[in-house]
Amino acid sequence: MNPAPIILSGCAPVPIAHYLKALGVLRLVAEQADPAAAGCWQRDTFVLRSALDRNALIDFFLHRYEPTPIVAPWNGGSGFYNKDNTKAIQALEAGASSRLRHYRQTISAARRAVTEAKLTEKPPRELKESLLLACRNELPEPALPWLDTAFVLTAGGAEYPPLLGTGGNDGRLEFTNNFMQRIVDVMQPADGAPTPASATWLKQSLFGELVPICRNKAPIGQFFPGAAGGVNGTSGFDADSAVNPWDYVLMLEGALLFAAASVKRLEAGLAGVLACPFCVRQTGVGYASAAGADEQSARAEMWLPLWERAATLPELAAVLGEGRAQIGHRAARNGVDFTRAVVTLGVDRGLSAFQRFGFQVRNGLAYFATPLGRVAVRRNARADLLTEADDWMARLRDKASPTAKQPPASVSRALRQLEDRILDLCKQNDAARLQAVLIALGQAERAVARSLRWTRETAFLRPLQGLSTRWLAEADTGSREFRLAAALASLTGDFGAAGWLPLRCHLEPVAMTRRGQFAWADAPANDVQWSAAPLPDILNAIFARRLVRAEQAGIGDCPDTARRPAGIADIAAFIVGETDDALLANLLWGMILIDWSADVESPPAPQACAPPALYALLKLCFLPTRVNAD
Repeated sequence: MNPAPIILSGCAPVPIAHYLKALGVLRLVAEQADPAAAGCWQRDTFVLRSALDRNALIDFFLHRYEPTPIVAPWNGGSGFYNKDNTKAIQALEAGASSRLRHYRQTISAARRAVTEAKLTEKPPRELKESLLLACRNELPEPALPWLDTAFVLTAGGAEYPPLLGTGGNDGRLEFTNNFMQRIVDVMQPADGAPTPASATWLKQSLFGELVPICRNKAPIGQFFPGAAGGVNGTSGFDADSAVNPWDYVLMLEGALLFAAASVKRLEAGLAGVLACPFCVRQTGVGYASAAGADEQSARAEMWLPLWERAATLPELAAVLGEGRAQIGHRAARNGVDFTRAVVTLGVDRGLSAFQRFGFQVRNGLAYFATPLGRVAVRRNARADLLTEADDWMARLRDKASPTAKQPPASVSRALRQLEDRILDLCKQNDAARLQAVLIALGQAERAVARSLRWTRETAFLRPLQGLSTRWLAEADTGSREFRLAAALASLTGDFGAAGWLPLRCHLEPVAMTRRGQFAWADAPANDVQWSAAPLPDILNAIFARRLVRAEQAGIGDCPDTARRPAGIADIAAFIVGETDDALLANLLWGMILIDWSADVESPPAPQACAPPALYALLKLCFLPTRVNAD
């Protein structure tokens, strides 16, 4: 009979150090003690299922755990050069414990590589890649998972997955030397016995027990911002960085689960920042401190999976190895894409949520793995509609993001608002959120139309068009503004030789092509009547222009028809000022993006009421067909 599941209260999804620690526990137990071990997340706590009970788990780490040999002779401060802190690496080399035999072999092989390269200090950039290659060829097999996690050699040079900084280094903090120091903190290299404080540290790390002497004054870098110290880090003026040695050890051990996937993703030819599984480019939206500047300085985003059903190490390794996040037939490229993938089943089945982290500059020139929120894995059919504008949005982001070259400020603002609304929709599936996305798409279209020279000559953006009529059904909140906007946007008319003239041609400088598509007009036209005036004045100007066009075409009757006519009650409400005209105008800009040539079903009209008499009389003068006197 298997022991009861072990609740590891010290392992949580946030900070990233504690998430990686949970993976480290599962990996080490499965590889070195119980191959059938499995784990899952329940109520933000990691639960381990294994043949080991609580006491056996503690005994395993204190007396039998064999550290993965983690070294980085290509880094300054790694312990391999005269100016480095060499106390820990020398202690490991001098020890005789069988638990550290692989570490001693790896250090010896790394020293040979350094000697053969004739290096006495940190290698210059031009020699670094040759040392990386030598380490790949000469270090023993137990060190390979670490090498795969720290760097990948490609035809274009070395690439460094952001999880471990630049090859195990972040600013002035060198990860591997600190790992060796923490190993010496928890076990004695001479015989492998635990140090006097090791058991206390381990219980606090695994189970969150409140025990004395739970942390050392030691750096932890980007993985645990709350323990990094610095100004306002304590009741005084400044705090030292403090870390539980077992937290650091298990954290780096867990990071090695992202190893094979780093190779796979980079071999696919993606950018270096996308090397790590579930890793995409930073998007500066969707969290409280969001700013466009984050995209310019951040390394990347990582979306770490959470799962509620127990998974074994091979099962988890398969998920991380694939690192799948798809938008249709393409991989997610940024944070907004990944959010969409999570709610459109573009990720592996069996995952319950993703915790989002951004590797952002938050500590001088150093990075913090900043938690940016969580997205649950659940089907959101409304989010599927975004694929209809996917290519257009991708090009807009490419040309108007904070990393683009001098885009118009209005277009950048519109892009940011659009991405915020998309994230809102992905987190809450309802008509109001989709309607907000439709409005944001319309405002983005309006922004690019107002910066037409940039749009045509720099961004090469075409007018957004062709959204399906599903948007009408899925974004309808039942408001009269929505129904009126749909009626206006569906308005068109046959002006004889001049062709069909949709209402959209009066909002922005577009013209209909022979294929029935919208294109930017070659020359300025008097048809565009949209302005900053009140909406009734704008609509009057548009109507007057259409009458002029009808007269120029020699058409006696008003040719206007709507694919989705407005109801009398809604018209009456607009006339007497009972509508939100700002909302109506914003909805109109979104509605013009819909393909109105398709069949459109009108929703049930509200209870009819008598319109003002003047409207009823004037309406008779502007019907598309003559009134039969009989």
